[in-house]
Amino acid sequence: MEEFHCLPDTRTYNILIWLYRESNDIDAAEHYFCKMKAEKLVPDVVSCRTLLYGYSTRGMFAKAEALIKEMDESSLAIDEYTQSAVTRMYVNAGLLEQSWRWFERFCNQMDSECFAANIDAFGEKGHIVLAEKAFICCVERKMLSVSVCNVMIKAYGLAEKLDEACEIAAGMERYGVLPDYLTYSSLIQLLSSAKLPEKALYYFRKMQAAKMPIDCVPYSVVITSFAKDHNLHMVECLFREMVTLGVHADAYVYSTLIDTYAELGNVQKAAAFFGLVTKAGLCENASIYNSLIKLYTKAGYIAEAQETYKLLKSLDSDGNLYASNCMIGLYSDHCMVNEAREIFEGLKVRGSANEFSYAMMVCLYKKVARYDEAHRISKEMQALGLLTLALSYNSVIQMYVSAGKVEEAVKIFQKMLASSTPPNDATFKALKVILLKGGSCIEIAKLESLRRSHGQDCLNQWNRALSLVVRSEGTTSRRIIRHSGTRIHSYYIDSF
Repeated sequence: MEEFHCLPDTRTYNILIWLYRESNDIDAAEHYFCKMKAEKLVPDVVSCRTLLYGYSTRGMFAKAEALIKEMDESSLAIDEYTQSAVTRMYVNAGLLEQSWRWFERFCNQMDSECFAANIDAFGEKGHIVLAEKAFICCVERKMLSVSVCNVMIKAYGLAEKLDEACEIAAGMERYGVLPDYLTYSSLIQLLSSAKLPEKALYYFRKMQAAKMPIDCVPYSVVITSFAKDHNLHMVECLFREMVTLGVHADAYVYSTLIDTYAELGNVQKAAAFFGLVTKAGLCENASIYNSLIKLYTKAGYIAEAQETYKLLKSLDSDGNLYASNCMIGLYSDHCMVNEAREIFEGLKVRGSANEFSYAMMVCLYKKVARYDEAHRISKEMQALGLLTLALSYNSVIQMYVSAGKVEEAVKIFQKMLASSTPPNDATFKALKVILLKGGSCIEIAKLESLRRSHGQDCLNQWNRALSLVVRSEGTTSRRIIRHSGTRIHSYYIDSF
């Protein structure tokens, strides 16, 4: 421009400020704002708003406040779009007093969209009291709209105040505001996630009564909620309703249905739904394959599980850790060491092996009496910080008990107590074998009575009794079950 003797004007600089702000180079945007002043050009309202929005969205509140002061001195008005960005800036920085003062400064001139943006800024960060105050201001100024109600429902949902969220929806019609698709879908999602499927269904029926176009999504949300509530009657009723109304189920709905019946071990029902999946052309889907593998694992169908696992891997999906663990568990149940180890080592190479993967391998090696391998895996678990759940602690304790390594078993139990992981029935069942071996039948009866009464000192008493057995043993190498003949209590070991 200078070469052609065409000097840049304010509009030129405004464009540059906007371009650099949008390309996330706020320093360059600021440079052109200052260069404009150096060229004796006065920044206009567009220049200031553009840069102020950039400062606000990046949390640069010191520079934002300086620019606001400059705009006030020049009587340049701040638009509602920028105003809500500044509110969010203060909220994100935890400057709640400043955020409310800023809101109050503009609340008498806001439209409903600006109210919605401010309420959302408060609600998203969990400041429900400020969101409520802003909502009341909106009502008092008769600026209520469906978008304002929707963000207030969202705020209550994030704060887990579901009754209040429902009250907003109930009160909308009193103010002449009709709920829209987002209103109902938000309530359905919130109530379904909170395991309140009947309430979710109520709003789903209101959505239908309002003649809104309904796709698969609200159906899938409500069906999933009823499935988690084990209400199979409603699950099937809603699915049949979908089919009757011509709403096509997606892979998520089918995987939920297969999952539900897999949990129950109902192979026939799950297989019937998989037939519908195939008919709909949705079978090449990771969630469907995961659900099928879960089903086949529960039913003990090795060949079918293996075939499905191959199909899942052919999708090159990253989400097959769950399926891999199911396969390890299935192979563990059938003492198929090589197959389980191949999957486990593959998970380790990819850095995907988790606590369950390791625990299942410990169980497998225990079953086939390869205690050295089981011990090695348990040490790896501890080194990686993957001994945190009762299931994992139990698998390691049971392995050491089966191996006759009483001292190691008791040490793991003590680590379990130190980590505040609550022992369960499986834990105590394994520990009773140690006490029986030590001839503490009377002590066991007392400890069991103490456990049933939930005595405060229960765990300490168990730990004390186990420690006495360890001391009396005087060795950590004797086995509870000898290969030359069962010496004692093989019933307990075989049942693990």
